[in-house]
Amino acid sequence: MDKANDSGLLAKAELFKGIDGAAVAEISRMASHKRASKGEVVFEQGDPAGACHVLVEGRVKVTQLTPDGQQVVIRFIGPGEMFGCIAVFVGGDYPGTATAVTDSQMLAWDGRKMGMLMERYPGIAVNALAIVGKRLLALQSRYRELATERVERRIARAILRLARQAGKRVEEGVLIDFPLSRQDVAEMTGATLHTVSRILSAWEQQGLIASGRQRITIRRPHGLVSIAEDL
Repeated sequence: MDKANDSGLLAKAELFKGIDGAAVAEISRMASHKRASKGEVVFEQGDPAGACHVLVEGRVKVTQLTPDGQQVVIRFIGPGEMFGCIAVFVGGDYPGTATAVTDSQMLAWDGRKMGMLMERYPGIAVNALAIVGKRLLALQSRYRELATERVERRIARAILRLARQAGKRVEEGVLIDFPLSRQDVAEMTGATLHTVSRILSAWEQQGLIASGRQRITIRRPHGLVSIAEDL
C-alpha cells in the first residue's frame, strides 16, 4: 500500500474524522500494513487483543461463537471502518473472529501506539467513543428485533442495512456488493438456514429480490421496506 494513499484513506475514516492532514500522515506512518486473502482469518475469538484495525480495502466479517456452539454474525466491516479496537481499548481478548470476505487490506496499531495517538490527538478518543456508542445502539436494536419481531421483518431489516452499507446501483436494482450467503443472513437474524432459504425464495418469486452465487440484488426496495416496517 502506498503511504500517500493510506493518508488519504485514513482522512476519510470515521476514527480519524476531524484530524488534520499532518496528524493523519503521522498516524499512517505508525501503522502496520496487513493483507488478508478471501477466507483468511485476521484474528480469532479469544486471541489476546493485540491491535486496533482500520479496513482500507475489501470486506471483513466479524462473527462470534456462543457457548452452545452457535455462530452469530455480529457485523460486516467496510472500508474506512475500525474493528477489533474495543478489546484493545479495554484490554483483554478479542470477543469475536474477523474473517476477510474478499481480498482485503488494512492498517493496524498496537495498544501502545493507539494509546499514544489518543493522548496526542484527543479527537481520536472522541471519535472512538462515538463509534462505540453507535454500535451499541445498533446491537440494542438487533436484540429488540430478535426478541419481538417476526422473522420476515428481521431478515428484511438485515438486508436493507447491508444495502445501506454496501449497496451498488445496477440495472436490476440495488446489489449488495460483497459475497453474502443465506447462512450469513441466518446467522445475522437468529433464523435457521431453512427459514431464510424459504423466505428469500418466496421474495424471489414475488420479484422483490434476485439472488445467486452468494449475491443478493434488491429489485423492489420499497417492497422490502414495507415488510421491514410491517406496513
